[in-house]
Amino acid sequence: MCIGMAPPTKGLWPHPFIAREGWPFLAGTLALALLASLFAGAVLAILAWVIFVFVLQFFRDPPRRVPEGAGLVLVPADGRIVAVEKTRDPWLEREALKISVFMNVFNVHSNRSPVDGEVIGCWYNPGKFVNADLDKASTENERNAIHLRTADGQDITSVQVAGLIARRILCYVEPGVQLTRGQRYGFIRFGSRVDVYLPTTATPRVTLGDKVRASQDILAQLAA
Repeated sequence: MCIGMAPPTKGLWPHPFIAREGWPFLAGTLALALLASLFAGAVLAILAWVIFVFVLQFFRDPPRRVPEGAGLVLVPADGRIVAVEKTRDPWLEREALKISVFMNVFNVHSNRSPVDGEVIGCWYNPGKFVNADLDKASTENERNAIHLRTADGQDITSVQVAGLIARRILCYVEPGVQLTRGQRYGFIRFGSRVDVYLPTTATPRVTLGDKVRASQDILAQLAA
């Protein structure tokens, strides 16, 4: 079963521009900044406000225009492409094309479904918290995977991977849920990675080093 707090809201962006996951952090850092401004020196007050602004930008969750087209696999998270390779999908035990997106602390950390499909399976694995930019993070770090199946029977695995600073993976779906491309299904706090395992017949639409945006950019094209 996926870990998390609540099921996804219907539709693509019926939620606040600032993710709900960040509200407690924003309230805490805002209170700290106000107290520092009233009772501390200028240096501490400035530092407190810098922390508040950092938290504010981290939890932003802007709407995105979702591309249309048959067989498109969308980018599930903002960040940089750090892997495009043929490898083994450990969740479905098959050969697959893996494409990985690394999110630094300045990226949007909301995770969105790469395809239209039904959630078939969901797995959570505890693990380490090594730098998510490293390939070994895919097999050693804390991670949460969902198995999606499209209407034409193609299987996609989307894996949230915790990073060096990230200590909390949130996933809001369970088997049987239908997701649409670009629909929000999870969140990872403070730096992380998402691995997408595709059929080997899929064609990558990104290359190593590309900077991508969730739901707006195309990750790959599935074979008809």
